[in-house]
Amino acid sequence: MFNNPFSFKGRIRRQEYLLSLFFYCAIYFSAAYLTRGTEYGKLIFWSLFLFLGYVLLAQGAKRCHDIGNNGWYQIIPFYFFWLIIEDGVPKTNKYGPNPKGLKGPEETGKIRQNEG
Repeated sequence: MFNNPFSFKGRIRRQEYLLSLFFYCAIYFSAAYLTRGTEYGKLIFWSLFLFLGYVLLAQGAKRCHDIGNNGWYQIIPFYFFWLIIEDGVPKTNKYGPNPKGLKGPEETGKIRQNEG
């Protein structure tokens, strides 16, 4: 998990995306509270905002890839809710292999997923 958070290539699971959102919010609001009223507060806050925003965009693009969409889909308002609830494509797609390590029926040669 979090192998390459700065890359826009590949796929990630819902769990990693949710943890990224959680860490982003925790760090963002903590920094906003702690730097409030300090001399360099705005500089620290905005530099942290840009850095964390880049990481969150990269993670969002990889999550879009997991459900089979282009990374630009994440700029749709409230699309992150869909990224949270939608399960990824169970097989290898054009963005890479399934991050869960599971293979679809096309790759295993089995008719059903739960077939031994």
